[in-house]
Amino acid sequence: MQVTMLNDQQLIARYLEGDERAFEMLLSRHQQKIYTSIYLFVKDQSLAEDIFQEVFIKIIDTLRRGKYNHEGKFLQWAMRISYNMCVDYFRRTKRRPQVSPTDTFDIFDILQVADDNAEQSIIRSQTHDRIRHLVDQLPPEQREVVILRHYADMSFKEIAKLTRVSINTALGRMRYALINIRKMVEEKEVILQ
Repeated sequence: MQVTMLNDQQLIARYLEGDERAFEMLLSRHQQKIYTSIYLFVKDQSLAEDIFQEVFIKIIDTLRRGKYNHEGKFLQWAMRISYNMCVDYFRRTKRRPQVSPTDTFDIFDILQVADDNAEQSIIRSQTHDRIRHLVDQLPPEQREVVILRHYADMSFKEIAKLTRVSINTALGRMRYALINIRKMVEEKEVILQ
């Protein structure tokens, strides 16, 4: 069977049997989602790359020691590791994550969007900037749920597990985030289109 046709569990088993290509496939399958979520928390490309490498070193170490037992849930497990490493980083530095682009990275560059004309492209870019600014102003717990849901494309069940809260708490944080964003839009008369 071709490596690309295998599921995550099969790739892990193959890797543990010595097939390095299996781990490369596992990495390429999930690296964009994991890196993007790290970047959105730390807002620094080189730091995100460092944390991303630490995440995969920890994953390799855990797999080789035979400590992985999250049957079929590799991505959620890897996201938990990356989330915890980001949280550890912020605890050490007392920084808060913000959602904003840099000169070299913008989350909207990697999202699949149909080609627009120049005017639509400018409007979309301005809208994304306004939304990022509003998300940056949310309380940390609400901002975290918005990032994980809309930028890392995680389900509320995955978010709840990752952040160690109930699904209802994760849903509530998203609800309050949306309420707060609506309030900010109304108060500041922000035009999103």
